[in-house]
Amino acid sequence: MIGHTLGGRYELLDRVGGGGMALVYKARDILLNRFVAVKVLRQQFMHDEDFVRRFRREAQAAASLSHPNIVSIYDVGQEADTHYIIMEFIDGNNLNEIIRDRAPLQVEEAVRIAAQIADALDHAHHNQIIHRDIKPHNILIGKNGRVKVTDFGIARAVTTSTITQTGSVLGSVHYFSPEHAKGVSTGEKSDIYSLGIVLYQMLTGRLPFLGESPISVALKHLQDPFERPKQVNPHIPQSVENIILKAMRKNPHERYPTAKLMLQDLETCLLPQRLHEPPIQFPSDSDEDDGEQTRVIPALKPDMRMSGEETIVKKDEKWDEAEDRKRRWVAPTVFAVVAVLLIGILIWAVMALKGQLSPKDVEIPLVVGKHYEDAKAELLAAGLNVLEPYPEEPSPDVPAGDVIKQDKQDMKVKEGATITLTVSTGPELSAMPTLTDISYEDAVAQLNDLGITEDRITKKPVNDKSEAGTVLKQEPASGENFDPKTVTVTLTVSEGLAPFPMPNLIGSTLDEAKVTILQNDLVLQDADIHYEANYTTKGKIFKQYPAEQGEMVTAGDKIQIWISSGYPADSKQRTYNVYVSPALEGETSTIVIKISDARGDDIEWGTKKIKTSQTYPVTLVLAPNTNGKISIYRNGDLIDEEPIPYEDIPASHEINPPEPSKPVDSGGTDGGTGTTDGVTDPGGSDAPADNSQN
Repeated sequence: MIGHTLGGRYELLDRVGGGGMALVYKARDILLNRFVAVKVLRQQFMHDEDFVRRFRREAQAAASLSHPNIVSIYDVGQEADTHYIIMEFIDGNNLNEIIRDRAPLQVEEAVRIAAQIADALDHAHHNQIIHRDIKPHNILIGKNGRVKVTDFGIARAVTTSTITQTGSVLGSVHYFSPEHAKGVSTGEKSDIYSLGIVLYQMLTGRLPFLGESPISVALKHLQDPFERPKQVNPHIPQSVENIILKAMRKNPHERYPTAKLMLQDLETCLLPQRLHEPPIQFPSDSDEDDGEQTRVIPALKPDMRMSGEETIVKKDEKWDEAEDRKRRWVAPTVFAVVAVLLIGILIWAVMALKGQLSPKDVEIPLVVGKHYEDAKAELLAAGLNVLEPYPEEPSPDVPAGDVIKQDKQDMKVKEGATITLTVSTGPELSAMPTLTDISYEDAVAQLNDLGITEDRITKKPVNDKSEAGTVLKQEPASGENFDPKTVTVTLTVSEGLAPFPMPNLIGSTLDEAKVTILQNDLVLQDADIHYEANYTTKGKIFKQYPAEQGEMVTAGDKIQIWISSGYPADSKQRTYNVYVSPALEGETSTIVIKISDARGDDIEWGTKKIKTSQTYPVTLVLAPNTNGKISIYRNGDLIDEEPIPYEDIPASHEINPPEPSKPVDSGGTDGGTGTTDGVTDPGGSDAPADNSQN
C-alpha cells in the first residue's frame, strides 16, 4: 500500500511495523503537513463485522485519552474494505527492541520507564479503559526519552478468529495475568500484573515464565512460582524487587489496588532510606499447620478420674486451695507487667528513631524562568529529585530550555520528593509547506501568509530544463518545523535552460548535421528538412534556421535546414580548356586557377606546379543573366582573366595565356614535353580540383 493515499489525506510512505491484527505505516498528513502513524486492519479481518465494530468502538474510546505518555489517536476511517486508525507518529524504538539490545537496563532507567507506564495506566483506568495487552512491543520510547503507551483498547477487539494468529496470543501470553489466563473478566489489576512482568524483564533481561506452548506458559502464570529478580540480578535494590513482587502476585487482592499507588511506590523506591528495606511479606506466604499447632491441655483436678482409675490423695497430704488460687493469678500478672514494659520500650524506641528515619521537610526553591540545568542543580542541592525526561511545551515568551512551570512551589515537602519541571521548547513551530513545483510568486505569497517577510526570502536562480520561474528546491525542507518570526527561507528557482550560439550547419551533409544537432540537444523534425534546387553541391546544406551562425538558442529549440537537390534546371555547365605555361621553360612555376560562377566568386579550382606548358579542362556552372570568370595566377601574379557569358558558346574553348620565355640552355629538358607528378585530371567534374602538378 506504500504510495497509496487513504481518505484523500494520508499518504503512506513506509511500513514501520505490524502484528497479528494490523500493519503500521508511516504516513504524511497532506492537510496538516505532518507525519502520522497509520494502523491498517489486516485483510483477513476486514469482513468480520463483529471484529470491525469492536475495532472501531475501542479505537474511538482510546481517542478520548489525552496524556503525555499515551500515543494520541487522531482519526478512525474506512476506505472501501480498508479500516484504519490514524495515530501520533513516534520517532524512536519500542521497548522490546531496547530490552533485546541492552537488557538488563540500569535500575534508574527501568524505574523511570515503569513510572511513566504506570502514569499512563492510571489515566486510562480513570477513563474506564483497560489496556489488557501491556507488553514491551506496545511501549514506544521516543528519541527524547518520552515513554508512550500504544494500542489502548485494541486488545479488547480480539475474537476467537485471532486466538492462533501469529504474534497475537503467542506474543502476549508471557505477559498475561492469572485471571486473564483463566479467561475471566480482567480489570485494572491485570494491567498492573503485566507492568510488573515488563519491569521484571527490563531488570533481568528474561521473562519470568517460559514454556513450549502458550498453554504451558498460561498454566505457569496460574500455579508456578518465578525466580525472584534479585536472584537473577543481585544489583536490583530490595525496594524495587518489592514492587515487582507486589505487582506480580497471583492473587489480585494482594497486588496494588490502583496504578496510581504503584506509581507512588516507583517514585520513592530509589530514595536512600528505602533501598535496603526488608523483603515484602504476604499473608498467603505462611501456610497454616493443620493439626500440628501446640494446644493447651487443661490440668487435671485431684478428684478427676482417668481411664477408670482413681486418683487417691492421702489425708496427710492436705490440698491447700488458697495456695492454688494464689498460683493461678501470679503468672498472668507477671506476664502483663512484662508486656506493658515491652510496649513502653517499643513506643520510646519508635519515638526516638522517628526523627532519624523520617525525611526532613524541605522548602521547594522557585526555579521558574531559569535554564533547566541550573534549575535542576538548585533542586538537587536542596535534597529534591527532578523528573526526567521532563515534559516540554512551546512558549512564545520563554526561551527554549528555560523552565515554564514547576508542579510544586511555595510549600514544604519531604526530602527526596520528586519535582516536575515543564521546559519551554521556544515559540510554537509551524510545519514548512511544500513550495517546490510552483511559481516563485506563489511560493512567496504562501510564505507571506505564514508571517515570513520578503526580506527573509532569498531567491537562488539556476539554469534548468523546468519552466522559468518554477521553484526547484527549498530550505527549510517541506514538513520541517520552523519559527515564522526568525526563519530565513532560500528558494532555488529555475531560469530555464542556458542559451548558447547556434552551430553552423552550412555545407554539411544531413548525417553530419544530425550529429551536431544531437550534441547540442536541439530538435530537428522530418517536416523541417527541406530539399530545393541550389547551386550548392547536391546533398549539402545551403540554408538553416535560425540562420545566423552564433545566434543564441537553447536546448530543445526546433531548427530547420534546406538541402540542395542539385543545380537548377536553367543552369548551364561549360568546360573550358585552359592553356598555361611556366614563366621559364624547364623551370617550375606555380599556377593557381580560380573561377567565379553561380556557385561563388574566386573559387580556387586548383594549384599546379609545371615546367612545361599544359592544358587543363575547367568546368563552370552558369546562371541565367550572369557571367562567369576564369582567373590564372602564375607565381602569385595574375597573368590572365577571361569572362565567361551565360549565352551559348562552344562546349570547348581555348584560353591561352602568354607564352613562356625560352630558356637559354635547354639541355637536360624533357624535349619540350611537360611532365606532371601526382596530378589528377578533373575531366568533366563540376567540382574544382585541389591537386597539384610537380
